[in-house]
Amino acid sequence: MSKKDNKSEQQQIPAAPAPKTSNGIGMRNERSLHAALKQWYAQPEDRFEVPLDGFVIDLVRGDDLVEIQTRNFSAIRGKLQELVQKYKVHVLHPLTIEKWVVQVDKKGTEMLSRRKSPARGNLLDLFEEMVRIPELINHPNFTIEFPLIREEEVRCKDGKGSKRRKRESIKDRRLLDVIESRVFTCNQDFLTILPPTLPQPFSTKCLSAALNLPLHRSRQITYCLRKMDAIVVVGKRGNELLYEW
Repeated sequence: MSKKDNKSEQQQIPAAPAPKTSNGIGMRNERSLHAALKQWYAQPEDRFEVPLDGFVIDLVRGDDLVEIQTRNFSAIRGKLQELVQKYKVHVLHPLTIEKWVVQVDKKGTEMLSRRKSPARGNLLDLFEEMVRIPELINHPNFTIEFPLIREEEVRCKDGKGSKRRKRESIKDRRLLDVIESRVFTCNQDFLTILPPTLPQPFSTKCLSAALNLPLHRSRQITYCLRKMDAIVVVGKRGNELLYEW
């Protein structure tokens, strides 16, 4: 499904002077990863931290708005839903393929250790956040891009982090490299990352086996694809729903 031309409904973004910047990039209180992705994506004529309709836009390129969100799409769901009604919006969301964990002292001034995390990500991780905004991909003003990155995660053993991380706080995330980047403009683009051998129709369990993913992750994928109108329910096998695209 291709998106219809919505140019007549888009509004022009009023010209405004760029705010104070550091190396051409507006900083606010953003962490290193957010700032580095802005630097990676930016072109010479872009404007940064632009006030618009009660929001602050990370980057404006001509008549296009660019939002960089490193996590938690719930926090920007309302903002995106409102902006796409009048403007073209492009979201950047990094997916960590390789991570290095850096331990620092409690002052954050000295590195104590650096190790490579055994966990590895992949493009399918995009559904963990897309589950919060799946319907937006069908709006003609919305596109999303997923840079696949290597990063450093800076941690401190200060007793304030989660139990899963043994009470280590995450102090910062640093971009090491962008391996590649994938742009999604419509619902059909998301089907291209599913295995071509997936049977039709298929169940969530079939998808879980084909992707070698836990069942809850496969449920996220089928939920997103249904909300995007990329797949439809065509029947049941016992208590399992069957899908086709």
